[in-house]
Amino acid sequence: MHEASLAGGVLRLVEQTAQRERFSRVARLRLEAGALAGVEVRALRFALEAIAPGTVLEGAVIDIDQPPGQAWCMDCSMTVAMAQRGDACPHCGGYRLQPTGGTELRVVDLMVND
Repeated sequence: MHEASLAGGVLRLVEQTAQRERFSRVARLRLEAGALAGVEVRALRFALEAIAPGTVLEGAVIDIDQPPGQAWCMDCSMTVAMAQRGDACPHCGGYRLQPTGGTELRVVDLMVND
């Protein structure tokens, strides 16, 4: 389950930010896990909630948005929506798609308490 290591990375990033920006608690953490990022959102949420006690994330509301995937079709030269890797282009049926969006896991913002 690589979501546990992803959760650890998110926690490290948030704790480094807390130290740099001098806050002690996160009230709300908002993440984006794109549809093509290969992240199981429920497992990531579970992992974050499991490691939160005793950290700056303890008691934080965790929101995880899931933006859709996008790809550039090399056959018809169009940007198309892509639900999952391996899908065909909805315009031409081609499979030569280069993902251009929805592939990232990122911290969008934090609401913090002093």
